[in-house]
Amino acid sequence: MDQLIQLVEATQTGVECPELNPGDTVRIQLRVIEGEKERLQAFEGVIISDRGAGASKTITVRKISHGVGVERVIPVNSPNIESVTVLKHGKARRSKLFYLRKRTGKAALKVKERKVAEKA
Repeated sequence: MDQLIQLVEATQTGVECPELNPGDTVRIQLRVIEGEKERLQAFEGVIISDRGAGASKTITVRKISHGVGVERVIPVNSPNIESVTVLKHGKARRSKLFYLRKRTGKAALKVKERKVAEKA
């Protein structure tokens, strides 16, 4: 039974996506369909949580838009994702960064940057 589930999940994976961790600042290009037209919309923010694994993995991305906090739960393997770009790697000491919800202004998006070794 487990092999059957793994076989089905292997076919459900979407776009190749870099390793995503809580605290990372990402820009996700999403396909938006309005009527008969289709366009790309960027959603840029900090990953405050991730949950699940495999085909059902989701991340919660938070951004501040006109002084209001906006969160979006995005399935990582969604066919509506065009691309995922990691802008900054954040240094987080916990897996859920819900404390960022209480912060306002510049402090709302402040997560220390993690130094990552470049692949040669």
